[in-house]
Amino acid sequence: MSKLTQTPTWTPLPALLDDLASNCFSEFHGRMTEAGHPAIRPGHGCVFRFIHEGGSRLTELAESSGLSKQSVGEVVDHLEELGYVERAQDPQDGRAKVIRLTEQGAGAQRTALGIFADIERNWTERYGAERVATMRELLEEIAADEPSITAG
Repeated sequence: MSKLTQTPTWTPLPALLDDLASNCFSEFHGRMTEAGHPAIRPGHGCVFRFIHEGGSRLTELAESSGLSKQSVGEVVDHLEELGYVERAQDPQDGRAKVIRLTEQGAGAQRTALGIFADIERNWTERYGAERVATMRELLEEIAADEPSITAG
């Protein structure tokens, strides 16, 4: 048995990553609320994270996020009710629809990206640029090697 598994205070790395994500999203939600977007939740990331500037089809969002079309469709419906996205004719195929950010949605996306950049900047100040850059590089490498990790 390794020394790590014998120590009762040892926390598996995925659990640490989950704790970190939870803390980040808690700060994110608080700051989004302060910025006038209290309804935005981490689950909306399947749209905000993957939507293209000119709009995206539902199937593209589902594929990029690793979620089902039905799940992403429910998120899109909710964001549409809130005024953050709209459905429009696909300019490349008049029979299809694309999901586009509204002005409000684009503003929320800019705000969210700014908050995430600020969180990362704060880590850089606190823990050092080299360490944060190394962490980012490693996590990007792991995510690229393990596509199932980034789904959802």
